[in-house]
Amino acid sequence: MAAHFLRLKLRLLGNTLRRSPMQVVGIVLALLYGLGAAILAVSALVALRFAEAGIAGSIATIIGSVLMLGFLLVPLAFGVDDTLDPRRFETLGIPASRLAGGLALAALIGVPSLVIIVIAIAQATTWSRGPLPELLAVVGAVVIVASCVLGARVTTSIAAFALSSRRAREATGFVTIVVIVLLAPIVVYLTSLDWAKDGEAVLANIARVVGWTPLGAAWAAPADAALGNEGTALAKAAIGIACAVILWFAWRALVATMLVTPEREPQAHHESGLGWFSRMPDTPAGVIAARSLHYWFRDPRYRISLVMVPIVPVLLILPLYTAGVWWQNLALIPVPVMCLFLTWSIHNDVAYDHNAIWLHVASNTSGWADRFGRTVPALVLGIPLILIGSPICAALFGDWTVLPSLLGLGFCVLFIGLGLSSVTSALFPYPAVRPGDGPFMQPQSSGTVAALAQSLSFFAIILISLPVVALAWLGFIFGIWWHLGALALGLAIGLAGFFVGLNWGGRIFARRAPELLAFMLRN
Repeated sequence: MAAHFLRLKLRLLGNTLRRSPMQVVGIVLALLYGLGAAILAVSALVALRFAEAGIAGSIATIIGSVLMLGFLLVPLAFGVDDTLDPRRFETLGIPASRLAGGLALAALIGVPSLVIIVIAIAQATTWSRGPLPELLAVVGAVVIVASCVLGARVTTSIAAFALSSRRAREATGFVTIVVIVLLAPIVVYLTSLDWAKDGEAVLANIARVVGWTPLGAAWAAPADAALGNEGTALAKAAIGIACAVILWFAWRALVATMLVTPEREPQAHHESGLGWFSRMPDTPAGVIAARSLHYWFRDPRYRISLVMVPIVPVLLILPLYTAGVWWQNLALIPVPVMCLFLTWSIHNDVAYDHNAIWLHVASNTSGWADRFGRTVPALVLGIPLILIGSPICAALFGDWTVLPSLLGLGFCVLFIGLGLSSVTSALFPYPAVRPGDGPFMQPQSSGTVAALAQSLSFFAIILISLPVVALAWLGFIFGIWWHLGALALGLAIGLAGFFVGLNWGGRIFARRAPELLAFMLRN
């Protein structure tokens, strides 16, 4: 039975090489990336053989714990294509225990599994320092591979089985972002340390805690044996073995449940009223604006962008504060940065429609109406953000004379960004997440066009806003009149760029509408 599953997995992997050339290139690059990561990890583990046992144990435990955490969380956060889903075998009458064992063995064939197998074997060379450390390292290698593979199988099946609904995928995506944000202060703290002086102690403290968890116990046991702590080493080895056993029973129970449980069907939600369509004018621009507002507040692809808008300033401020920048000066950053990312998030807005763009083409919608309607959600969010956020930032800065500059820069970035996005989304569209897919399921390759559109739309906003920044800087030196000048200049540049971008982008959209429809149907 196990041989059948192994041959099936090999056949599936072989069939991937019969796909389109670009997919084959992606697979080859993934193999090369995995090989390079394995070589780098093996080289590091071999080098640790000649380091002190304490330092080697701390590094191996921390890195190993991160690897095991990745095997557990990546399928939950981003989802994977499970070609050997247990439900595909439900009509064959295979006992759950045999099916679970066969699928677990088949999971050993794959780039991530091969990488962790190589790393687990290599860590045994780090602890060739005596009989007990070597024995625990060999046992630990088996436990590490089993825990990673079984953990990935469990979380992959949970993602496919329990998180199959759109709302579940959205919630998982939001939790992922929250976790990333919570990790930011830790990363900032670690980068601010004097590693030459305090690095060894910090690593030892982290490894001491992680080594008692299921993530790091199997990695830490050989290190404790090498340091002469035989009792501690055996206890941690027992924790690692218990973790692998628990994962096996969890996988066995999950397979048994999936074999007798039908796949969840999406439930239809009935709503009354027309929503935003009843609140917007009955004009082409008003209808497109209503549809865009529905997208922004209900589509997970836009929700992720909205969640990231207030997070980006935090990720930017933390390193600057750690570097010693005066916190009052940092209060001037959030509003312009949030406006920048709010407007930049629609630089590929047309691609988000996918084949629904045919409605605009078939109805001969004017380019200007399409361009303006798509900017309404950003205006609805951006203008209150500037009007409310700028006084708060000025109060935190401690000088109300900077308020005109904050307003001018905020409006300049908002309007310029919307004008440029109106042009780039029609001129340089690139493949985006399809409707209904998870917000992290990006296409395999977006090519040069994606890089060009992203960089052009992002850096052009910053470049055009520099004169307003210059006047604001002069206001700090010479007084409030320069701040008032920054407000006037920001409004003038912003509004001019907004209307020029709408008209230019509208003409491009009207001229390229058939090409845009053909592009969406291909991607």
